[in-house]
Amino acid sequence: MSKTLIYCALLPEAQSLINLLKLKQDKTIQNLPVGNKIFFDENEKYLLIVSGIGKENCQKSLEYIYENFEIEKAINIGIAGCSDSSVKVGTLFCTNRLLPNINFAPITTVDEPLESDENLETLLVDMEAKYFLELSKKYCNNIYTFKVVSDHLDIEIPKKAFVIELIQKSLPLWKKYL
Repeated sequence: MSKTLIYCALLPEAQSLINLLKLKQDKTIQNLPVGNKIFFDENEKYLLIVSGIGKENCQKSLEYIYENFEIEKAINIGIAGCSDSSVKVGTLFCTNRLLPNINFAPITTVDEPLESDENLETLLVDMEAKYFLELSKKYCNNIYTFKVVSDHLDIEIPKKAFVIELIQKSLPLWKKYL
């Protein structure tokens, strides 16, 4: 059965969806990349994976998913830094599609947190979106990348409770795409 993949780098990014969709972690899956957590709903319509931050974690987890499951829709939800301090923290963007009532902006994916926007040519910046899109396009046509502004290029990773709150508040705007 085809599934909707929900990809998050951090557990706090996933927590609101785990609660909303009543997902349960499956600890029995063999060969899951180290550090990854995988969750399913009782009907196995949704598969949510938490990979850890960065290119290598993203690629390993998605390669595992696409080799072992049939995915009809892929969604990346996570936080992103923003180079424009006039954009409010908590603002939701879709970075790969124009959607009604959702902001659109391109995103730059970096391997190390940025300390300034000196060489940044996009409004948003994260550490996985590019790799998520590249890999997902090989296996799936229905792809969404949603990012919630968490900071204005701060180096520190936001607190877990703050990330959970940001994603939770953004859900009404994009949950229909699940």
